[in-house]
Amino acid sequence: MKRRLKNGMSEEQIKSYYAIIPANVRYDPNLKDKAKLLYGEITALTNEKGYCWASNEYFANLYGVSKTTISLLIKNLIESGYVNSQIIYREGTKEILNRYLSIVNDPIKEKLNTPIKEKLKDNNTSINNTNNNTYNNRFKKPTLEEVTQYCTERNNNINAEQFIDYYDANGWKVGKNPMKDWKATIRTWERRNKEIRNANSTKQSNKRDGSEYEEFS
Repeated sequence: MKRRLKNGMSEEQIKSYYAIIPANVRYDPNLKDKAKLLYGEITALTNEKGYCWASNEYFANLYGVSKTTISLLIKNLIESGYVNSQIIYREGTKEILNRYLSIVNDPIKEKLNTPIKEKLKDNNTSINNTNNNTYNNRFKKPTLEEVTQYCTERNNNINAEQFIDYYDANGWKVGKNPMKDWKATIRTWERRNKEIRNANSTKQSNKRDGSEYEEFS
């Protein structure tokens, strides 16, 4: 039986996460200490799904702070140039549906910042070009009608137009990598939305009196 911790996460979830905080983040005097820790958590979630889907409430529960504090820490990371934030609005309104965070500089790639890096780059140039050409020949951007039909078949309530707009904006990439299968990406969105619904359900069942803070930064 999986034991759940006070922050709502299971021990198995925590053990499966790993975070990377590169030197330029660790030693940046303009970053608050908790912002550096939050950066590490964002890299962990980005590594898991290709982007960080977590809300301010998720982080607040994880670290035992207010959502306002999390909002300020994320702002600190964005203004320092380490994190990007993309907000998806409900069509025709200013209502926020989702907020996605991504890492500006890939910390895993920074670990290759050695003389060996140049040799690897030279040796892999032709291979990378071949892979890119193969990708370009294989992947075909779906039409709005195709996404709408697939989402309808799966009855997942995903807004096809939002899906198209999001990946048009980021060049049809999942994290740092070109998308290979848009249907698999939709299924990932389904799992993410299920997690969000479960988190909201937990919130309602454990809701205490107090001020409600802004959900997204």
